[in-house]
Amino acid sequence: MRYFFESVVEKKEQGVMIQIPFNVWEVCKHRDIIQGEVVLDNKVLDCELLPQEKGNYEIHISDGDAVNVELGVAHKILLHVTGSLIRMDQNSPYSFENPIRKIDSVKVIIQPEDGLCGQSCVAMLAGVTIAEVISVMDCREWQATMGMMISALNYYGIDHSDVINYTEGRDAVLPKCCIMMEKLGRYCHYLVHFDGKYYDSNLGVLDEYDMSKLLGYLEIKC
Repeated sequence: MRYFFESVVEKKEQGVMIQIPFNVWEVCKHRDIIQGEVVLDNKVLDCELLPQEKGNYEIHISDGDAVNVELGVAHKILLHVTGSLIRMDQNSPYSFENPIRKIDSVKVIIQPEDGLCGQSCVAMLAGVTIAEVISVMDCREWQATMGMMISALNYYGIDHSDVINYTEGRDAVLPKCCIMMEKLGRYCHYLVHFDGKYYDSNLGVLDEYDMSKLLGYLEIKC
C-alpha cells in the first residue's frame, strides 16, 4: 500500500528522518522496524520505518540518499510499504472485474452503536448489512482500521486507489467517491463521500463538511 502526505525532512542524531502523520499500527500489520521505499524529490529511495511509541513512526533514509534534500521544510512524500495489509479476500466470490455491485448511489447506514463507523462505510459501499461486514472483517467496535477496511473492499471487489492521501486539515478536492478519515480522540472516524454529499454513520447525510477536520481519504473507483 502507498501513503501520500506532506512532512518535514529533518536531520537528527540517528540520521535524516521524516515524521509519519498517521498511526502505523492502524494501517500496517508490522510493529517493529519496517522496510519500505519512499519517493522524495522525484527519487525512489529505500528506507526504514523506525518505531517511536504507540504506533508513531519516523522514516529513516541514509545521509547519502538525502545529500541534496532541503532540510527543515515540508516535502510531498509517497511512502510504499509492502505486505502491510491483512488479507481477507481469499475465497471471495467477487473481484474488481466482478464486484458485488456498481456504486452509482449510496444509502446511509446509521451504526447501531459507537465504534462501528469503519464497518458502516464498507457496508454502505457494498450495499450489505453491518453485520455481514463485521463477519467478513472479523472485528467489532473500535477495531476497524483503514488496512482492514481496504482488505474488506478487496473482498467485495470494490476497486480503489492504491494511495491513501493524508491532507491533515488542508483544503482538498475530494474525488466523486471516497472513504474519509477524521481524527476522533484516540481513534479515527470514517465516513463516505459520494457525489458531493457526506454519508456519516452517526449524523446521516450531510450537504457540507468542515475540511479542517479531515485527516485523509481513500478514493473509491466508480
